Amino acid sequence: MTQPATNPRVLIVTPEITYLPSGMGNLSNYLSVKAGGVADVSAGLIRSLFEQGADVHVAIPDYRKIFRQKLPSIMKRKFDVLRNGLPHDRIHLAKDRSFLYLDRVSYGNGPKNTKIALNFQREVINSIVPRVQPDLIHCNDWMTGLIPAMTRQAGIPCLFTIHNTYTEKCSLSTIEDIGIDAASFWENLFYERYPSNYEESRDSNPVDFLASGVFGAHFVNTVSPTFLREMMEGRHNRVNIHLQRELNNKWEAGCAAGILNAPDPSFNPLTDNALFRKYSAKNHYLAKQYNKLFLQEKLGLVVDSRAPIFFWPSRLDTIQKGCRLLAEILYPVVSSYRDQNLQVVFVADGEFKKFFNDIVISHQMNDRVAVCDFEESLSRLAYGASDFVLMPSRFEPCGLPQMIGPLYGTLPVAYDTGGLHDTVVQMDVDGHTGNGFLFKHHDTTGLFWAIKEAMGFYNLSQEVKKRQIERVMIQSAAEFSHHVTAQQYIDLYEKMLRRPLINGQNPHSFGMRKNCGKKNCNAPNTSHSKTYRVISDDSDSQNIIRLSERKSESFSY
Repeated sequence: MTQPATNPRVLIVTPEITYLPSGMGNLSNYLSVKAGGVADVSAGLIRSLFEQGADVHVAIPDYRKIFRQKLPSIMKRKFDVLRNGLPHDRIHLAKDRSFLYLDRVSYGNGPKNTKIALNFQREVINSIVPRVQPDLIHCNDWMTGLIPAMTRQAGIPCLFTIHNTYTEKCSLSTIEDIGIDAASFWENLFYERYPSNYEESRDSNPVDFLASGVFGAHFVNTVSPTFLREMMEGRHNRVNIHLQRELNNKWEAGCAAGILNAPDPSFNPLTDNALFRKYSAKNHYLAKQYNKLFLQEKLGLVVDSRAPIFFWPSRLDTIQKGCRLLAEILYPVVSSYRDQNLQVVFVADGEFKKFFNDIVISHQMNDRVAVCDFEESLSRLAYGASDFVLMPSRFEPCGLPQMIGPLYGTLPVAYDTGGLHDTVVQMDVDGHTGNGFLFKHHDTTGLFWAIKEAMGFYNLSQEVKKRQIERVMIQSAAEFSHHVTAQQYIDLYEKMLRRPLINGQNPHSFGMRKNCGKKNCNAPNTSHSKTYRVISDDSDSQNIIRLSERKSESFSY
C-alpha cells in the first residue's frame, strides 16, 4: 500500500510573535512577545499555514519573563511543568540567559541587541535546526541574518524576509566567541569590505547582519512590492549601498519579491469585543457614532457624534512615522476645524509622546486631543470610533494600521510611500474607487492638504459617505487577508522546494474563518449600560457580507 506523501517541514525563525494557534503546543495560547509589526505578521502567517495543514514549526527566543507576564496568576506556578512538553511540540524556544529575563524585545541600538541576536541564532543553528530537521527555513529580519549563510552551506532552502531597514554589525571573532561555528560558512556572510581571506577578515572586517541575510538566502522578500523597489533604487538613506546592490542581484536572479502583510483576522468590527457597538459594512454608520461617543467620554474629549476624529495608532518615534509633521501642524489643524470639534486621538508609545503632550498642554487642547499609552482594547475601540487613521510615515516597509482602518470604515490619511502606496488608493467618490487620502510631498503642507481632502469627504452628505465606506469595508475585508498572504508564501515555498507544501487533506480541524450569518453576530454590544443620543437616519438592519476572492500572485524563482 502506498504511503501518503509527507508534507515538507518549514521552520519559521522569528525574534518576536504575538500569539500561536491553538494546537501547536502546550504554551501556544500563552506565548506573546512583541516589539513591532514583525510579531503580528509572523503570528498571522504561522496561523494560516498551520490551519491549512502545513507542517510548520516556529523558533523564538525564550523570553521567560515576558511570557510569564501573559500567564494568568494561577498558571505561573505551573509554568515550568508546562514547559516539559515543549520538546515534542512545534514551538521551539531558544534558551539563553541573555534574553531569559528581558522585559522587552528591543533595546535600541548597540551591543545588547547584538548579543541577544547572536545567542538566539546560536541556539537555532546548534540546537533547533538539528532537532527539527526542516526542509525549508524562513528567517525574519536582521536578528536572524546569519542563519541563511548556514542554510546555504547545509543545502537547506532559505527564505529571508525583510521587515525593516535596521541592522547591526560585529566581527567574525565575536560571532565565534558566542559559540557559532562561523568558520564553516564564513564565505556566505556579507562583510563591510570584500574579504580576501578568513584570517584577514576574522577580527577587522565587520559582518552586516541584514545584508548577510540577503546575501546568504536562496530567496528574499520584503513586506510590500513598492518598498522592495524603493530599496533597490536607493530611495531611503537607511539602506546602504551594499544592501541595495545585494537586493538588485537577487532581483536580477529572479529571487526577490514583495508580499504584503495582512492584519490579524481578529480585526473585524462584526466580532471585536473591544467595541462599544459591533457592526458590519451595511450598518456601520450608526454603530460608529455610538463608539465615537463612548470613546469621547472615556478620554475626556468633547462629546459630539458629529465631530471628526483622526486616530494615530503607530509608534511615536523620531525617525520613521512622521511625528514631526503632525506636531508642527497639530494646533493649526484643530483650530481650523474648531467649529466642527475636530479631535485627534493618539494610542501609542514612543519617545515623541512627550512633545505631543507638551503641545496639548501649552495650547490647552485636552478636550480636543488625547495622548494615551498604547493599550490593545483602547486602540481597537479607536479604530471603531474614528473617521480617519493618520499614517504620515517617511518610509513604511508595509504598515498595518492603513489596512486595519478601512476594515472598520476608518479611512487612512497617508504619505505615498512603500506599503502605504500599495494599500491606499486616493478616494474618488464619483468613480467609486479608493479607500483613503495620499499626499506625495513629505512636508507639513502635504499632510495638511491630505487632512483637508479627508475633511472634504467628511463634509459630504451622509448618504454619499455611507455608500463609499460600505464599499471600502467590503473590498478591504476581501483584499487584506492572511489567507491571501499565506497563499503567496505557499506559492513561494513550493517554488523553492519544487514540490507541494501541503499533500492531501488538511490534518487540522480548524477550517477557514468565515463571516457569521447568524442574527446575533452583529448585534449591538450591550455590556455597557450607558446610552447615548446619536444624530442619524440610519437603521440597525441585519446584513450578511459576501466577500469576493482575490487572485494570489505567483513569483518566479
